[in-house]
Amino acid sequence: MSGTGREVGGRQLRPKLPPLVKSLGAVSFLNDLASEMLYPLLPALVTRGLGAGAVTLGLLDGLSDAGSSLAKLGSGWFSDRRGWRRPLVVAGYAVAAAARPVIGLATAGWQVVLLRSVDRLGKGARTPPRDALIADAAAEEMRGRAFGFHRAMDHAGAVAGPLIATLLLAVAGLGPREVILWTALPGALAVGTVWWALYAGKGPARVEPPVPNSEMLLRDPPPTGRPAGVLFWLIVLFAFSRMPETLMLLRLQDLGLPVALAPVLWALLHVVRTAASYPGGHLADRLGPGRVMVLGWLFYVSVCAGLAGATSAAAGAVWFALFGLVAAATEPAERAYVAAMGGAGKRGRAFGKYHAAVGVAALPGGWVLGTIYDEAGGAAALGLSGALAGALAVVFLLKELRVRR
Repeated sequence: MSGTGREVGGRQLRPKLPPLVKSLGAVSFLNDLASEMLYPLLPALVTRGLGAGAVTLGLLDGLSDAGSSLAKLGSGWFSDRRGWRRPLVVAGYAVAAAARPVIGLATAGWQVVLLRSVDRLGKGARTPPRDALIADAAAEEMRGRAFGFHRAMDHAGAVAGPLIATLLLAVAGLGPREVILWTALPGALAVGTVWWALYAGKGPARVEPPVPNSEMLLRDPPPTGRPAGVLFWLIVLFAFSRMPETLMLLRLQDLGLPVALAPVLWALLHVVRTAASYPGGHLADRLGPGRVMVLGWLFYVSVCAGLAGATSAAAGAVWFALFGLVAAATEPAERAYVAAMGGAGKRGRAFGKYHAAVGVAALPGGWVLGTIYDEAGGAAALGLSGALAGALAVVFLLKELRVRR
């Protein structure tokens, strides 16, 4: 664990990120690289290669997300038991790395659905204990930066994956099945790296939470040990109200964006997220997670207004790229908040509840916004989404004003 920093020449230096945080960031880069090599190819494989339809594609995401959310609840609880965190993380990455390339050998749509669900079960098993390990390794004053670094590496993998898949398709002349089989390589590297980080390298130091005071309650989480505070449920409601990226891309296509440019814009979104996540985490350490989250919500309101009012694909593309700043402000801050909310003894289950709750909330939220999009258009759906996010920001600001008084 890094300390609080030291002074050099009268200037306070920021503590360095713990080696474990950097290693887990590298693991997420490799794993997301493999995952994003696969995901853009699934529609073509399922519909053209296997002759299945849109219903199979819907089941693909729906069952995968539901299974992952349930797995997160269970793994979060188990990860707080002595000796379970490291095995759950390694097993989660191993299961995903084994399931992904086998999709390239599938001969029926239901096999793709099953294997993708196994892949996401691995994600559900590893995510809460992995986040708990990051929180254990990083001191409270640097958790925002630690999670910001991790999210930046994750998004960097999401940039590299589609680009590598494109090179394999367009330059090497491989088909979608062959590209999917190649995901075995970064997957195996991810498993090897996480095993080395957790078993061969130095393990994380345990960080005991400080005694909360009034300033801590204002800036960060509720007192340690409370199951959830108002801010936690605001986070869940934001997951419900946030427009899915697929609907944002549909809005851009309505504005005239060529389909061929959609992957490029998708990669650009993750470039922005990669560049801004670490500064966003640092800002959460300085101002407090809650305040940075509300800044992200307000910026999301601006993005919704910009996309709703855009009259050209170019203008819409600019707002879509700026949408990456929302994740940079909210993702590291949310995780820093949850880490303190659970405390050292219940941190795993706190992350399990967090990941499961936001995953479950996003499903009906996406359905509601998608229905409104079909019935009233993209501008109306974006307007409602932005209005809901703005209302959450107002609730938070009123809460903070009451705490100050």
